[in-house]
Amino acid sequence: MRVRLLIAVALVVGAAGMAGPFLFNRETSVAATPPADPSVPVATTKVAKGDVPIEQDGLGRIQAFNAVLVRTQVEGQIQRIAYKQGEVVGKGDLLVKIDPRPYQAKLEQDQAILARDKAHLANAVSNLNRYMPLARQGYATVQSVDTQQAMVAQDQATLKADQAAIDQDQILVDYTTITAPISGVASLRLVDEGNVVHPTDATGLVNITQIQPIASLFTLPQAALPEVQTHLSAAGKSGLTVEAWSQDGKVRLDVGTLETVNNQVDAASGTITLRADFPNQMKLLWPGEFAEIRLILATQHDGLTVPAAAVQRGANGTDGTYVWVVHPDGTTTPQPVQVKQMMHGTALVDTGLTEGETVVTDGQYGLKAGDHVVTGQPADPNNTPVLKNAQTNMLGIQP
Repeated sequence: MRVRLLIAVALVVGAAGMAGPFLFNRETSVAATPPADPSVPVATTKVAKGDVPIEQDGLGRIQAFNAVLVRTQVEGQIQRIAYKQGEVVGKGDLLVKIDPRPYQAKLEQDQAILARDKAHLANAVSNLNRYMPLARQGYATVQSVDTQQAMVAQDQATLKADQAAIDQDQILVDYTTITAPISGVASLRLVDEGNVVHPTDATGLVNITQIQPIASLFTLPQAALPEVQTHLSAAGKSGLTVEAWSQDGKVRLDVGTLETVNNQVDAASGTITLRADFPNQMKLLWPGEFAEIRLILATQHDGLTVPAAAVQRGANGTDGTYVWVVHPDGTTTPQPVQVKQMMHGTALVDTGLTEGETVVTDGQYGLKAGDHVVTGQPADPNNTPVLKNAQTNMLGIQP
């Protein structure tokens, strides 16, 4: 029995000895097999070529070309309001009619006085004409002739005063008919029919703003002034083109020209104020509205552009800006570039790229030179795709 037990133990130990190297070698073999290096998912786009405007952007406020607060110049009750709120009125159109009867009565009274004084003058002239022959014959004194001549002169002066009073009365009668001094858009009604208005009323009758054309005041940093002045001088009489865009930069509202540059820099803010004029045919610009103003200085023909998201700064062995270029074999390398302008989500590249090259626009975080990437669709600036980083399996950080 003891011999059988020893034999069984020996067999178990031997089997374990044979299995040990096999298990060790298997574990060593599994551990020695490196995991496959996964490709990094990225979004890409092609380098494009085309005409690119060189511009300076600023925030502008739209203001009416002319604005008039219409007031009454006479006191009286409003008989009629002829304009419609918010509609365009032409220069000379009737706006408000004030009761003219008190002023018309005064006019007729002064006209009657003028007629009376004309009769007095006619009588004085007749008397003078009778006295002068008598004086030459010695039947009338020189003093009587002089007195009659003075009477005629006095009546003539009275007629001039009467006429001046009539002219004044006529002006007051005309003031009861209030017309538009300029063409523009009428404001909301400030008074109603039946109200008694006075020249001293603070509110006035109606506000008229001229919106065609219309103007915009906008500011630029003072550092941009030399470039603006240089291009403005080169443009000559044609001037520089100015575009007005909605504040979100999606809708172009109008195209106009640069009218003038203010005569001094604002020392407090370090900015210069400029004025642009727009025809505003579609009436998309409105007084008081804020808009993004783009001053077009020049046009870069055959300029190379990439999305601004593709441009990176100061990493991966570069000192300045660079982009990740995807080669035909799917590998990537950082390519240094010089950016001339970056506006509205687009970078104008001066050097470093050629038309048609593929660049990474999303998912650059964690990329290393030589990494293999899986390219997706070009990035949609309105709906940037969410990509994952291959090394950390976390969301990539947008540049």
